[in-house]
Amino acid sequence: MIPPCPVCEATEVHAFTRVGEQAYWRCGRCVATFLDAAHRLGTEAERAVYEEHDNTVADAGYRRFLSKLADPLLARVRASSTGLDFGCGPGPALAAMLREAGHTVAVFDPFFFPDATVLDQTYDFVTCTEVVEHLHQPGVVFDQLGTLLRTGGTLAVMTCFQTDDARFAGWNYRRDPTHVVFYREETMRFIASQRGWSIEIPRKDVALFTV
Repeated sequence: MIPPCPVCEATEVHAFTRVGEQAYWRCGRCVATFLDAAHRLGTEAERAVYEEHDNTVADAGYRRFLSKLADPLLARVRASSTGLDFGCGPGPALAAMLREAGHTVAVFDPFFFPDATVLDQTYDFVTCTEVVEHLHQPGVVFDQLGTLLRTGGTLAVMTCFQTDDARFAGWNYRRDPTHVVFYREETMRFIASQRGWSIEIPRKDVALFTV
């Protein structure tokens, strides 16, 4: 049975490829590629992968990686803004970097910082770095994140854009067993259009949505 697209809910979906036992689908509307639900990890196995991550605030290389999103975000937000780092993981380095820049930043992660009270507030910006590729229902989460932003607020997303179908099977990003949805730049633009948001893509793999 052909599943609907988890990003835009379209039914114009076709089989894209198989890699070993894993089946992938391609949306004909937003051009997202996604893993068949039958091949996703269970919750405990997924958490075990995340617990292997060793990303800390003190890691200079990791900070440089996060600066791909932090730099263009900091260039547009007002001083002393309030934000939320959604899906921050076990070591919320980006939140620390943004606090160092003078902003107030809350954190949320369903596995490591599950205090959902932060989702009852609104913010000037929400960051979502290396998160959306893990989401089983990204369309639902994008809608939720939009409600967390004040008018004119920024949703800053970073994920590795999928660009080369011929190399998909061997793509390192695909090999992570927790990565279940892959986005193109066109996908991000469709997400914005579908919700009436504006979008800027200041560099590859980074999308800044204005709500």
